[in-house]
Amino acid sequence: MFSTIDFAVVVLYAVTLFGLAQWVSRERAGHEKDASDYFLAGKALPWWAIGASLIASNISAEQIIGMSGSGYAMGLAIASYEWMAAITLIIVGKYLLPVFLKRGIYTMPQFLEQRYDHRVRMVMAFFWMAVYVFVNLTSILWLGALAINAVTGLDMSYSLAALGIFAAGYSLYGGLKAVAFTDIIQVVLLVFGGLVIAYIMLGQVSGGAGVVAGFDMLMDKAPEKFDMIFSKDNPYYDALPGISVLVGGMWIMNVSYWGFNQYIIQRALAAKSLQEAQKGITFAAFLKLLMPVIVVLPGIAMFVLEPNLSAPDQAYPTAMKLLPTGLLGLVFAALIAAIVSSLGSMTNSISTIFTMDLYPSFVKEENRKDPVLVGRVVALSAMVLAMITAKPLLGNFDQAFQFIQEFTGFFTPGIVVLFLMGIFWKKTTANGALAAALGSFFLSLAFKYLLPGLPFIDRVGLVFLLCVGLAAVFSMVGGAKDQDGAVDLADIDFATTKGFNFAAFLVVLILAALYGTWW
Repeated sequence: MFSTIDFAVVVLYAVTLFGLAQWVSRERAGHEKDASDYFLAGKALPWWAIGASLIASNISAEQIIGMSGSGYAMGLAIASYEWMAAITLIIVGKYLLPVFLKRGIYTMPQFLEQRYDHRVRMVMAFFWMAVYVFVNLTSILWLGALAINAVTGLDMSYSLAALGIFAAGYSLYGGLKAVAFTDIIQVVLLVFGGLVIAYIMLGQVSGGAGVVAGFDMLMDKAPEKFDMIFSKDNPYYDALPGISVLVGGMWIMNVSYWGFNQYIIQRALAAKSLQEAQKGITFAAFLKLLMPVIVVLPGIAMFVLEPNLSAPDQAYPTAMKLLPTGLLGLVFAALIAAIVSSLGSMTNSISTIFTMDLYPSFVKEENRKDPVLVGRVVALSAMVLAMITAKPLLGNFDQAFQFIQEFTGFFTPGIVVLFLMGIFWKKTTANGALAAALGSFFLSLAFKYLLPGLPFIDRVGLVFLLCVGLAAVFSMVGGAKDQDGAVDLADIDFATTKGFNFAAFLVVLILAALYGTWW
């Protein structure tokens, strides 16, 4: 049960975080926050803040609760989302960040207007606003409230309200700077708390014989949970279709999320320099390698301890109940840290896209308000809207992480096509980009209903290839000539430091060892 000591630990965390956020958000005398300060932290983030913020923003309730639930249901294979992300981050740092930082952009839609035209910017800005509010923000709130309810017994409605109010309170004033500089504390707490719960869970499995014995017993009692590459007779093959995990659609999902997602890439856009951003990306890649220990292993352990839970997403909250007094408060604080960091990051990205992309397009310059004020109002409004719609949208899914992946998979092939072809093929036209973006949804919908047995990751890969064809055909029909906004790759410095190259090699080596062990 949640004790007074546990409650005191959580309160101490909350007060510390709130106070630190206000302290780092203060401005020097005579200086008022401008758009660069609020949305890009004054373009002065150091590498450690970038890396920590990338992970704190990424690892939230949907990962901790959702991936633990998927670990409970399907095992270590779900860790591919984490491990494949590590190498994706290296690719983003090497080939995509140099382009975006060279362009000096605030948002991904802004880059699309520079490269294509205003129509593409508006279509994607509206799309991202809708997805961030009604898919991402709601899922973080709902799964976070589920965890609070399971551990403390607090009513779901009150849990939703508490998370939303606290996240808005600590991040609303300072913007990205408040979020990014406090995320180092969030990540330390998240990693430490996650390792603690994994340690205790393995001890429970082994009956007190230790972590190594507990892990050995997991593999003995549930060997099927350690298959990384599923065969076609696996009941979860549709979610993770065999070798496609390594060479198919998961690459498209990962590149879209880590390379073209405002919610994530905004931290790198706020870097002091390209090299600082690349160091931060590398730091995040190594943390991603560690994440399955924190978010998947407890789910597998809970399957061995309690194989008859009512729903897989109950795995992590149930595991937390096994913790002793004090440690429960610490791990619970780590979970809250992950949730509120993601909420703060998400609302800041929503406000950035609205303020920098949509607001100037619909309000004449002489009538525009202070962008920082507009950003704060939008962030608060998005949070309230997500709190209201979280239960109706997500209340009926027992594996929310899988739902989110499948939903976003309708759009990600087109997003990856319009960015990659926009960067690396000068002849790609705005009409070609729109054809890919819109075709992604309709093609995905067609495959979903005409070939319902096709695994969604395979569908993502197939739709990606078709969207490449769509963009190429529409671009060729449009004249097949270099576009005015085309990226001049000769002007981009893709060279990386020896440290970055060594880190990339190490990540590949570790991944090869992991997949070689649990193939």
